Amino acid sequence: MFSPFIPPAPGSFAVCPTAPPVSDEGAPPSPDALTCSLTVPGEAYSAQIARSTVRAVLHAHRLDPLASAAVQVTGELVAASRRLDPGRSLYLSVRYRDDSLRLTVYDGHTPHTQPRLAAHCEARRRAALRLMAAVVRECGGAWGFGESREPGGGTRTWATLPRSGALRYLSA
Repeated sequence: MFSPFIPPAPGSFAVCPTAPPVSDEGAPPSPDALTCSLTVPGEAYSAQIARSTVRAVLHAHRLDPLASAAVQVTGELVAASRRLDPGRSLYLSVRYRDDSLRLTVYDGHTPHTQPRLAAHCEARRRAALRLMAAVVRECGGAWGFGESREPGGGTRTWATLPRSGALRYLSA
């Protein structure tokens, strides 16, 4: 049965639970606490949104020295996914664990079942990610793509940047 909202009686008020007190120490979060995700539209401007977000998140977690490599890789991942699955939302995940930054983009492009079409599509994705592959290689990282394990399917494309390699990126 539907129960309409009944406001509190005059002179009384309802009390909502309060959040626990927050420390005012101002200490930034630990790098190892970095877990961030973002959904962006499958549009050309989304790569800039993703790059700006990654730069800000790295700064907040005191990982600014990794930004040059991470921002480049992020832009390439998002741009390639958008080209292969235009107009559909993309999901970006950023994690820092075991002294490595892992960037993952999920798109809705389902892998093809027909072998020749699958090979052609894989070649297109690899070609779209040539620049990113060079950055990851320069950093001593790894990258790849495959079927997404998320509900709804699609493709998961990822890159891992070890801290030591990303620190050296563009330092010469």
